[in-house]
Amino acid sequence: MRSVGVEEELLLVDRDSGAPLAVSGAVLAAAERAAWQQQGTGGRREHEFEKELQKEQLEFATKPVTEMGELQEEIVRIRREASRHAASAGAVVAAVATSPLPVQPSLDAGRRARWMGEQFGLTAQEQLTCGCHVHVSVASDDEGVAVLDRIRPWLAVLTAMSANSPFWQGEDSGYGSYRSRVWNRWPSAGPVDTFGSADRYHEQVRAMIETGVLRDEGMIYFDARLSSTYPTVEIRVADVCLDASTPVLLAALIRGLVETEARAWQDGQPPARIGTSLLRLASWRAGRSGLDGPLLHPETMRETSAEDAVEALYQHVREALKDDGDDDRVREGIAHLHERGNGARIQRGLRAEGPELASVITRCAELTLRS
Repeated sequence: MRSVGVEEELLLVDRDSGAPLAVSGAVLAAAERAAWQQQGTGGRREHEFEKELQKEQLEFATKPVTEMGELQEEIVRIRREASRHAASAGAVVAAVATSPLPVQPSLDAGRRARWMGEQFGLTAQEQLTCGCHVHVSVASDDEGVAVLDRIRPWLAVLTAMSANSPFWQGEDSGYGSYRSRVWNRWPSAGPVDTFGSADRYHEQVRAMIETGVLRDEGMIYFDARLSSTYPTVEIRVADVCLDASTPVLLAALIRGLVETEARAWQDGQPPARIGTSLLRLASWRAGRSGLDGPLLHPETMRETSAEDAVEALYQHVREALKDDGDDDRVREGIAHLHERGNGARIQRGLRAEGPELASVITRCAELTLRS
């Protein structure tokens, strides 16, 4: 069974006003102190947190697991740890992909962030977005690239399911995932052409870095890529999700998708011949609609309902889900998601209950820690 890990980026906000706070340094220092205090005879215990581009963000990564129940326990545990560390800086964490309230983000003071700020100007300065990245293990770069070539049409559905960023600078953006639109301002972001082989993938990455536009391999912001650190494919299209069960649902579907497409490759089935220009339209449509409007069907690239697009993804990976023991969890998770709504629908529902956007973010901070 393939292992899965999840990375989440959380927003650090004032516990009372909901305004983003540039306190990631203080939160990381608190995590470091706690790691030393919990050390055993083997030395300091590693913590799961890292800084991000903006000081108003905190990132964490789960350990790789094979059981989805364990993955949910990990996400809930680390979110609560993040909340405890944030409290020492007068903040709480919120699993929202953009700030509902107006904010002028604060770039991290590190050398890499300064370079990005100088190179990309307003694109970097405004890039306060929180995503959810799912890593799935692969046997080799060859298998990984074969998977990347074949999962392309299905990724927009994951964006729609995870959509959790309806507000931008104090206004309703009209999008379910406005994060996806802001993120795609980066020149290396978004859908890409098929590669055909691991060699061609690596050649493309090297050529992009050699242009000087990108600083390093970490700035290869494809919708899905080979991890430069782990033997995994990394799917990067999702908003950070408000409910801790949603990234687990996404992880199960993504593992099923990776397994399905790896089998297709082994059986000699070619990737779908869908152009990148159509995939960009599917990505835009998913960001615009979330689950509250039409999507493009992953197989036909024609307009369909969100329910039908999600069902198509589920049916496409169902055999792999059964083999992994995830079928019941995924069916129930999809039904629950359609009934309750994704984060965008929940945020808009909270906004409709009162006139203040601040109440949306403070309520989301509470929901972030729900198990």
